Amino acid sequence: MNRTTGKKIALITLAFVTAATATVAADTMPALDAVDPAPLSRLEEESILFMREEEKLARDVYLALYDLWQIPAFSNIARSEQQHMDAMLALVERYELADPALTPGKFSDPELQELYDTLVSRGAESREEALRVGALVEEVDIEDLMQDLASADNEDIQLVYGNLLRGSENHLRAFVSQIERFYGEYEPVVLSVEDYEAIMEQRTSGPAGGRGGRRGTDGRPGSDGRPAAGGRRG
Repeated sequence: MNRTTGKKIALITLAFVTAATATVAADTMPALDAVDPAPLSRLEEESILFMREEEKLARDVYLALYDLWQIPAFSNIARSEQQHMDAMLALVERYELADPALTPGKFSDPELQELYDTLVSRGAESREEALRVGALVEEVDIEDLMQDLASADNEDIQLVYGNLLRGSENHLRAFVSQIERFYGEYEPVVLSVEDYEAIMEQRTSGPAGGRGGRRGTDGRPGSDGRPAAGGRRG
């Protein structure tokens, strides 16, 4: 590794850990005590269980990439994703559902298992690919949250998903800023250009929103050729 490359890696690590630390502090989860639980629809129950594992996927991918590259940002954002997991666990326990979360790197949903293995393999190729994997994970999370937030009726689910969405948007901006600073342009892979640009234009977290996007039912690309959102269930 030459001196220029070493300096560039050091700059990425320093700048990205600064952005990630601020992001972690912004991920404040809501208290649910003031909100009464309401009967769950079948779709809401499926959504809670899936989002519990999807937040785990983000945490586990970032921990694996930290182990590979020792970029502190992945460790810091993984701590934020642990907060997201804890928020989803609160919903799982509130509605007395069976927690699907397994040990790190293992998933009850076979499509999430396949996605995890693929993302870690891709992130192992280089530091740039690791950062791009981070951005992709956040895109997937954002699209799923937008869709499920739009269809949720229960106020407690809306509160939790809204906070998770704002946190994921912060994470996406952090990843993209580092990619574009050191490696070149980033283009959205899962999100629509309209949704992506709206997120990137926000300097700080605003109200959760978005149109919601396309989601494949079988994990294959949608009609536009882009990969489906995390191999999401139909």
